[in-house]
Amino acid sequence: MSLEITGKLLKKYEAVDVSPKFKKREFVLELSEEISGNTYINYAAMQLVNNKCTVIDQFQEGDMVKVSFNIRGSKWVKDGKERYFSNLDAWRVERFDGSTSNAQYAQPAQNNYSNQSQPAQNNYSGAGQFNNPSTEATDDLPF
Repeated sequence: MSLEITGKLLKKYEAVDVSPKFKKREFVLELSEEISGNTYINYAAMQLVNNKCTVIDQFQEGDMVKVSFNIRGSKWVKDGKERYFSNLDAWRVERFDGSTSNAQYAQPAQNNYSNQSQPAQNNYSGAGQFNNPSTEATDDLPF
């Protein structure tokens, strides 16, 4: 599963050789979200691995970037105790300038659902085409 996120490059670290066949480079994004007029700041620690460690070189701390990444999980067992770890493995980093070509990442997606209780209509007209639904006939599911 591939995900994307946009934020400010807060910190980038040097690459670390974990083993002869594995190296990683960590960086931190500052994520800002406005909810009900309040701004909340979160931090996402991400990593680049092996031949991807250099993709962050062209960016400076403070730059706005769009990061494509995968979530990787691991299970670790020691002395009969299980632990689980998650990593955000970045595989592409792009400059984010907020222009119209990237505007879909700058703001939350507009939802196309209504609070009215109506049965969903099939908007597929065949031959690979979908009809544009009216506001009243849209699906109330957000996905």
